[in-house]
Amino acid sequence: MECPHCHRQTSVHAPSCEYCGNIIPAAQHLLEESGIIAPASPATSPPLKKVQLEQREDPFYRMATLGDRLIAFALDCTFLFCVFAMVDAWVFMRWGIVDGAELKLTLAALLIAQSLNAATFFLYLWLLEAIFGATLGKAMVGIRVVQTTERNPLAALAIRNLFRVVDGLAFYLVGAIVAGCSKMHRRLGDICAGTVVIEEHFGYGIKIVAIALWTGVLAGAVWSVPRICQTNAALPSRYLNQVVVEVGRNEKSAYLTVASFQVDVGKR
Repeated sequence: MECPHCHRQTSVHAPSCEYCGNIIPAAQHLLEESGIIAPASPATSPPLKKVQLEQREDPFYRMATLGDRLIAFALDCTFLFCVFAMVDAWVFMRWGIVDGAELKLTLAALLIAQSLNAATFFLYLWLLEAIFGATLGKAMVGIRVVQTTERNPLAALAIRNLFRVVDGLAFYLVGAIVAGCSKMHRRLGDICAGTVVIEEHFGYGIKIVAIALWTGVLAGAVWSVPRICQTNAALPSRYLNQVVVEVGRNEKSAYLTVASFQVDVGKR
């Protein structure tokens, strides 16, 4: 007797499909031959678990190219550099020492500035990718971060961005090599977090908002940094007040001193 599902021979005393194990209803083959029910086949009906796995690992999206990801990251770095400039100028004017045309940066000023920069960098990437799936740079380019697992988005995107410490070694050479060798262009952070970066067609409204915010921060940095540097609201610290960097200008040249190493610029 032929199985109407998989078209294999089965025993007359055991009317069940040898492929799937289900009981074959009486006259099932007559319904399929008359066209009322479409016949099933092992070639066109793979096991359910395999279909789910393939759909999860290979979604119906186009993977973002490494070039698009690099452009998006460059746009984000430009945006963050302007934010860092405003934050650092504010910190240096309060925990640094201004003496005429000379600015002395204490260890406290450098630690506070670096801590705020690192927190801003992480929070910007983490929260925007976890909530919207894209930063301003990604939205402008047209790419988005999606998950391949059911892990909590905040946890997954936190892992993804924490691994930038490793991926970013040697100016992101490690991340570029891993992504270049990956089938879905995933860097180490994507692999550990269970994420991929895909192409996304954002609406014009979203792109206009992203461009406006990006441009506004650039213009704000150009306008505000010189004005912040004109104020001198120093808050001397009792701790970590050793001067490690000096920037200034004298009659002969401009100079930069880091510890005991000095560089003269424009020496006459």
